[in-house]
Amino acid sequence: MFEDAPTDRSLADPLPEDPLPTLARWFDEAQTSALNNPSALIVATTDSNGRARARTVLCRGIDARRGALVFYTNRHSAKGNQLATHPYASAVFYWDPLARQVCASGRIEFTSEAESEAYWATRPRLSQLAARGSRQSQPIASRAALLSQIDAEAESFGGLEGQIPVPRPTHWGGYRLIMDRLELWVGSTGRAHDRGVWFRDDEGAAWRHDRLQP
Repeated sequence: MFEDAPTDRSLADPLPEDPLPTLARWFDEAQTSALNNPSALIVATTDSNGRARARTVLCRGIDARRGALVFYTNRHSAKGNQLATHPYASAVFYWDPLARQVCASGRIEFTSEAESEAYWATRPRLSQLAARGSRQSQPIASRAALLSQIDAEAESFGGLEGQIPVPRPTHWGGYRLIMDRLELWVGSTGRAHDRGVWFRDDEGAAWRHDRLQP
């Protein structure tokens, strides 16, 4: 008989009705592990030609009550413009040393201005200045030109080490991906991986689930 993996390398059987506590626990465990960048989240959007575009952002929270992933970016960036036109996205966490993967999809909404301000205030000063100085996703002549733009922003607020607070640009803020599909994957021996997928019609609706063959 095929020997199953230890219970920490598989999902509960039967699957839980609500996957969000498991997702929140996995995220917390990733943060306290030895992983580099455990908050790294690949987010895929759709461009004007219907083609998928993916990049890595940092997940800045999981809202287990609403079933949402939160990240922040320049809303004038390529992904910001794509989300403005097609407010739906897919996202992936892959924590290889933990043998865990999360695949999520759902509609996109903005975080509140208060949430965006609160997160902006936690960012290092240099990150704030770079966010203001970079016209994200726009072409630029050289690396030196980019650094010059950032230096100009720094001078406006007392320099790189200055004490003048760096204000959040109005086009910089958060997004909340409200999940309507969530797949949890656990790697196992001999490729007998464990996969569970949950669906719901919209936020607040009951989840339906299936166990999937790997």
